[in-house]
Amino acid sequence: MIGALLGDFAKADISGKYPHEVAQEIMLHRQIDRYTDSHPVVKSALLLFAEPRRRYAGILLDVFYDHVLAQRWASYSTTQRQAFIERFYQALSAHEAILPDKLRDIMPMMIEQDWLGRYHDLAGVEWAIQRISQRLTRNGHLLREGLEDLRANYVALADGFDVFFPQLMAFVDDRRASVQDAHS
Repeated sequence: MIGALLGDFAKADISGKYPHEVAQEIMLHRQIDRYTDSHPVVKSALLLFAEPRRRYAGILLDVFYDHVLAQRWASYSTTQRQAFIERFYQALSAHEAILPDKLRDIMPMMIEQDWLGRYHDLAGVEWAIQRISQRLTRNGHLLREGLEDLRANYVALADGFDVFFPQLMAFVDDRRASVQDAHS
């Protein structure tokens, strides 16, 4: 869980900075990002965003896919969503010592405001995009305006998620299996 999140925060060179299992998950996160960026469903989804907002469509789509996953959680996991979120926050707290400063600084707020739980509602997506846009040095308004594209294309984007996500799950299972085979 921690390595999957750290993929967004860890610098390029992670050698020797994290426990082996965490480092493996950071590397898997990077493979997932490459797989996602090259997937035909994702590429098609990005075209549903108007220019010049399309530059930020990847961020919008990533947050939106978290929303769709939260909405359809029972279709993809046998673990209750809230139990998973609580386990994630516990893991985050337990690994505070290895978190990059930026993540360590926001962690208490993330847990207290239940950032993961908020994705269940579209209002949570809007809240997340507002927060992300404030961290951009310029053109944050384009990211916020991209919410219009999410709303206008909600059904098409959500349907695309249902095609993409099972394939992503299979990709992850395959990658984890190949790592286990290599260590056997």
